Amino acid sequence: MKKLIELFISIFKIGAFTFGGGYAMIPLIEEEVVKNKGWLSKEEFVDILVVAQSLPGALAVNTSVFLGYKISGIFGAITALLAVVLPSFFIILLIAMFFMQFRSNYYVNAAFKGITAAVPILVLIGAVSLAKGLEKNSRTVITIIISLVVLMFFDIHPVIVIIISGVYGAIFLRKRVN
Repeated sequence: MKKLIELFISIFKIGAFTFGGGYAMIPLIEEEVVKNKGWLSKEEFVDILVVAQSLPGALAVNTSVFLGYKISGIFGAITALLAVVLPSFFIILLIAMFFMQFRSNYYVNAAFKGITAAVPILVLIGAVSLAKGLEKNSRTVITIIISLVVLMFFDIHPVIVIIISGVYGAIFLRKRVN
């Protein structure tokens, strides 16, 4: 029970103070569950992120559910789900209740501009963190470059790129089993 409470507090704290969605949460989640708590190894964390990104739904929710399950089974998954969803729920509820009163407030607008400017850096940190866990070889680099080019210059949906990359990885990047 103590571990579930600790899990809830850790994930709730991340959910409450991270702006910008799931990708902005990645460095904070990694810091908490890998470095601070030692619940997962870096490799386990990267594996969970890969699976979470490959499935439909919000990255933060998927990641939290997988983390919770890995740490404390089904009750851990439920606990982590509630912990990651409740902060957003309460914040959105409060904003909805008072939004019209603060919508034109100069300081509120300035604060959101500052937050908006910081979010891309958090996403970049998450991408760099994920890249550190990749196997460094020519096939991985080629996959990254092709994915980047296709996403930036062609009108191909990211889901298609993820599926094709997954099939490519399953066929060409798997370790040979004897």
